[in-house]
Amino acid sequence: MVKFHNILSESNTETLTDRLQGLHHTILERMPGVSRIACALYDPDTDLLKTFINSTRTGHAITAYEYPLSQSYSLKQLKEENVSRIIDNIEDEIPSGTTHSDWLLEQKYRSSFTIPMGSGKQFIGFIFIDSDQENYFADVIQRDLILFAKMITLTIFSEISAVYALLATAKAAKAYATLRDFETGMHLSRMAQFARLIAKSLADKYQFSDETIEHICLFTPLHDLGKIGIPDSILLKRGKLSDDEYAIMKGHVNKGVEIITKVLEGYQLSHLSDSKIMLNIIAYHHELLDGTGYPNGFSGDDIPIESRITTVADIFDALTSERPYKKKWTINDAFDELNRMVQAGKIDKDCVAVLIGHSEETIYIVTNFMDKN
Repeated sequence: MVKFHNILSESNTETLTDRLQGLHHTILERMPGVSRIACALYDPDTDLLKTFINSTRTGHAITAYEYPLSQSYSLKQLKEENVSRIIDNIEDEIPSGTTHSDWLLEQKYRSSFTIPMGSGKQFIGFIFIDSDQENYFADVIQRDLILFAKMITLTIFSEISAVYALLATAKAAKAYATLRDFETGMHLSRMAQFARLIAKSLADKYQFSDETIEHICLFTPLHDLGKIGIPDSILLKRGKLSDDEYAIMKGHVNKGVEIITKVLEGYQLSHLSDSKIMLNIIAYHHELLDGTGYPNGFSGDDIPIESRITTVADIFDALTSERPYKKKWTINDAFDELNRMVQAGKIDKDCVAVLIGHSEETIYIVTNFMDKN
């Protein structure tokens, strides 16, 4: 029995946002006029500048915002020349009319300091620092903030480089797993789409960030990765498994945990909060709320929400898909079965309510990500 729950509970889950907020607190002791520090990441493949992390002491943060860098002449110039920008009076210098500028004016920030982030020749985004005072960013304050900006840049670059390595490994593992044909590629795509739908709908309740939602979507298809270690005679058997075969099949959970743990240790990524999401999904996706699941028999809130999301997505897709040993169920029959399992205390009622309450989107996923014969 793998007591993976205890390992996760003891791991370092400090996020980049936590670190930025801690640094902001330090900055405020010396520069109390710094109202906000935010970092936006640049994606060279799409030319989009995307909100990423922030520490906001006055006003409210802008989130889920993206904008083509090529359409912002001033920011594009900062990137190309690798220089910072001071705006001493935002109301005089920033025109209204865009989502970002309207938000900025609404916050009553009076001055700003924008610093490009980069490592070597690689541009990764911008740091935006705002104050509620006009003409706040004098030369001496600029010098101090540039030093802090270098610390922020190094931290972010180190973290996102590790995340990219983790995601690349996850994609490679997913591609390998698909080759064995124990799950169709469309099953994995449907799983991701169901998980995204549920996570987005439960974002307010569980305080999911956009980043968390994307990680749940990305990692959910890896839930059965441990089936790589299951013999083909069992994995590809047409018909019901014997008790002994089923016991072996259930071992795929621990095998999946072992595979991903070795990957994370190899890349020294075990501390990342998003790797915890991956591990939770793999370790707990067959646990049930009443404690009758496997391999550890966890119950209730001991099962992480990302795992509960994956469980509901997996069960619903299994019901509505044809398998060697069963015909596919109608969507309404599958909804009825999910409700029965909720009443029996086995699966998360909120996750089920999302699929049923967003039936048009659920049906769209089922019908537009169908398996090809």
